[in-house]
Amino acid sequence: MTQLKKGDKKLINAWTFYDWANSSYPLVITSAIFPIFYENVTSTKVDGKVISDMVSLFGMEFKNTELYSYVVAISFIIVSLSSPILSGIADYSGSKKRFMQFFCYLGSLSCASLYFFSKDNLGLGLLSILCASVGFWGSLVFYNAYLPEIAEQADHDKVSAKGFGMGYFGSAILLILNLVAIKAFGMPAKYSFISVALWWIGFAQITFARLPNSSNNNTSEGGIIFKGFRELKKVWQQLNHIKQLKRYLIAFFIYSMGVQTVMLMAVLFAKKEIVGLDDGNLIVSVLLIQFVGILGSFLFSRLSKLIGNIKSLGVTLFIWIGICVGTYAFVYTPNAFYVVACAVGLVMGGVQSLSRSTYSKLLPETEDNASFFSFYDVCEKIGIVIGMFAFGAIEGITGGMRNSLLALIVFFILGFIVLLTIPKSKHVQ
Repeated sequence: MTQLKKGDKKLINAWTFYDWANSSYPLVITSAIFPIFYENVTSTKVDGKVISDMVSLFGMEFKNTELYSYVVAISFIIVSLSSPILSGIADYSGSKKRFMQFFCYLGSLSCASLYFFSKDNLGLGLLSILCASVGFWGSLVFYNAYLPEIAEQADHDKVSAKGFGMGYFGSAILLILNLVAIKAFGMPAKYSFISVALWWIGFAQITFARLPNSSNNNTSEGGIIFKGFRELKKVWQQLNHIKQLKRYLIAFFIYSMGVQTVMLMAVLFAKKEIVGLDDGNLIVSVLLIQFVGILGSFLFSRLSKLIGNIKSLGVTLFIWIGICVGTYAFVYTPNAFYVVACAVGLVMGGVQSLSRSTYSKLLPETEDNASFFSFYDVCEKIGIVIGMFAFGAIEGITGGMRNSLLALIVFFILGFIVLLTIPKSKHVQ
């Protein structure tokens, strides 16, 4: 079995290139072009004005954005239930990269299938959304598990931030290319979904060409599924004896309900709740978030060296609370939304990068990193499920997405409180 060499610059560069490849999905599909496309396609308009945002599926009526949030939430349920088993299998069978490749190809091909999305085949279109989400988040389970294997602990913040920075920059390039093609050459928006598939698959080959399947020496002899479950049991038993790591996972679980829900629903929120914000300016605001996010990921990496990871994460959550409160109370115009977009970009890159690197620092010495990172991903995914269902349900009950922000405020406050209770250690302050 090929051994990974920690600190190898070529290996680290290849690893970070997967962020460059797959970040085209969260930007183009979940944040920018597809949400606008989805809202336009599923809304009933007269003279350019929306007269109904209701859609029908399986004989039931939903608000279009409410249904979207439920479908995305279901995708996270699938990932959270499957990733622990697959991660355990990957560690034992030495097939970590193969699982990563499978989810990469599932996600990218599902993005391409969104080309056929229409209100008339809503069920199949929602299935494509589901599979694209499963593919993206499923591949990250195995991608993240490589971090403690390729970089020394002291470099985790820097390497993690580099990955997110690459992702923000690369996906922004693809979005700009698509915008030029749409605005200057009249390309239908649905062709951009195919471009995501090609970008994701194509650049992922740089990562796959250099990463080995695994760095451990476990064999794949019989009973592999049960070996995976036994690994998960070991991880759970270890978590019960590592107070700092367990407390961090609780905080991460809670604030993830807010962070990822904002990422997934921000454009749809702006589309419905911000008066006078047209589609072009909305996409510009998404690009603004991307470029500020690059700065944010490196800024908070530097901050973590000065005051420590936990305090830096606390700063991001405090800002998140301010963003949600301010948006709920004051953000009704495009200019106000641009200010919020800058603030979101700043903390989005920081909280994602620091969350991943902080967890990797807290891990005990182990070769079964995929199994440990499956717990990290399960916490995040279940948190997102709760966040998305809460966001959609509150909109469905109250009739407005703005009221859903109240749930996010609660998530960030509770996550901040738990974060303050994490005991200090020599690795993470």
